[in-house]
Amino acid sequence: MFKKEPTKGYAVLALFALAALWGYNWVQMKIAVQYASPFTFAALRMVFGAASLFVPMLWLRKPLLPKEIPGTFLLGLLQSAGVYGLSTWALVSGGAGKTAVLVYTMPFWTLLLAWLILGERVRRAQWIAIALSVSGLILILEPLNPGGTVVSKVLAVLAGASWAGGAIVAKRLRQAVELDLLSLTAWQTLFGALPLILIATFVPSMPIIWSPEFIVALVYNIIPGTAVAMLLWLYILNHLSASSAGLGMLMNPVVGVLAAWVQLGEKPGPMESIGMALIIVALAFNSMLGVLGRRFGHKTAEVQSEPKGQS
Repeated sequence: MFKKEPTKGYAVLALFALAALWGYNWVQMKIAVQYASPFTFAALRMVFGAASLFVPMLWLRKPLLPKEIPGTFLLGLLQSAGVYGLSTWALVSGGAGKTAVLVYTMPFWTLLLAWLILGERVRRAQWIAIALSVSGLILILEPLNPGGTVVSKVLAVLAGASWAGGAIVAKRLRQAVELDLLSLTAWQTLFGALPLILIATFVPSMPIIWSPEFIVALVYNIIPGTAVAMLLWLYILNHLSASSAGLGMLMNPVVGVLAAWVQLGEKPGPMESIGMALIIVALAFNSMLGVLGRRFGHKTAEVQSEPKGQS
């Protein structure tokens, strides 16, 4: 009975480490798009990221072939190509911290899609979380002031919606076949790289500037941001409940905002600050509802997504 406590403590430490790795990755992505087109960088990240995930698959002697190719390919389009392509594109003109928060509106799009597509019930309290998130979105998007980085903000929101769509596909896949999380993530990353490679190849863009800053950003995205982070996530899921892990993931956008403020000098304005705070509060509220729902057996629209380095 007492042997599990140290392991759980290590899992909590791993959760903090994961938040630091993925949260800070937004800063590295912002740096990278100064030296390469967003789709070129996203394609490189996906290709090498997939390779870094196949290595532990070989080491652990897991089956290499995916079990459900069409579903995994669709998941790759949504959760790899869609999320990484759109969020990296958003970073070209948008701030790293703000983009991180907007992408992390994903749980609210998931609630709505699960309600509309899967027929899952959304509790009244969850509608409160959605309302808080929408209020925060309005403050950040500033519809009365359409200039500036509105395109970047919309792209970030679309990345969150694409992530949510992937969560729905992932749930359908888990209902159809038994899936290995590492194998699924590796293959969806590889499949997601394909459209990004096509776009990077055929859409005219700036050539890569192989500066030290770009190389550091790329290596960070591949090794700490993908390979190490994925292994940490698997360890966390094996030792903590999904609700606890999801609640801990709220630290990611917070770390992204703070890191962007310190390193990049991205100080959000008053309306953006209030908007980001509302979204983070809504995320925390929704996650707590998930914890309480599981504890008391409430069946609500809760769709778990495969993790993406949201970075």
